[in-house]
Amino acid sequence: MADKLDDGGNAFIKPTTHFWQDILAADDAAVPGGPPYRYGYPARLPDGRRLVLPLRRLPDGNRAVASLIANQASFTVIDTLSGFMAGFARDAGAQQVIGMPTLGLSFAPLIAQRLGFTNYIPLGYSRKFWYRDDLSEPVHSITTPGAGKSVYIDPNMLPRLAGRRIALVDDAVSSGSTLISVHKLLSRLDCELAAVVVAMRQGTAWRDNVACADAWLPGLVRGAIAAPLFEFGGVGGYPSAGTRDEDGGGR
Repeated sequence: MADKLDDGGNAFIKPTTHFWQDILAADDAAVPGGPPYRYGYPARLPDGRRLVLPLRRLPDGNRAVASLIANQASFTVIDTLSGFMAGFARDAGAQQVIGMPTLGLSFAPLIAQRLGFTNYIPLGYSRKFWYRDDLSEPVHSITTPGAGKSVYIDPNMLPRLAGRRIALVDDAVSSGSTLISVHKLLSRLDCELAAVVVAMRQGTAWRDNVACADAWLPGLVRGAIAAPLFEFGGVGGYPSAGTRDEDGGGR
């Protein structure tokens, strides 16, 4: 008998303890089949291997996303994703790496090291007393509407980016709201944005949102993996129409 959603809406949802720990061969028996996808989605890496992402149901109960939480992933997974991301940054001619808060900072230093750099530039949400208001930008997130959060760059980091081509690193792009804010901040600084390098491209809504901020910005985004959004029914999740992002990854 096919599994059905229980009254709590928890069918096809597993604890994430064992997710994000292994990179699997495409023909590994542990790679879930589908659609429908019941517990995990096998995101494809540029070399054809798979990273299984857990499905997380959204509050409406009828939709779900495939999630990646970088600071809960194994070192092997982070190192593998960082390798592909560093390749994208290298191809773009990046001369410095900027890490976006919070989970982009799990990847940025590894990417900078792979590129042979001696350091990188971390952005943050915490305002130190020596920070300047002109070196910050409000962030409007769909998950925290109305929150008074801003992203900052330490003024002491400005010499590290002066006149350089920048690879902007984050764990994922979903709505694109954080990327838009950081792009506004960098546009006021003495640097050139060469690439936006993410571990995961989640859905496709970010493309139109980011294009509204700058028409050429979506073309700079590269991601190691991609995952659609999902519609849930009684037998599992099916990719939502129009949310597969087939462009912009490791091709």
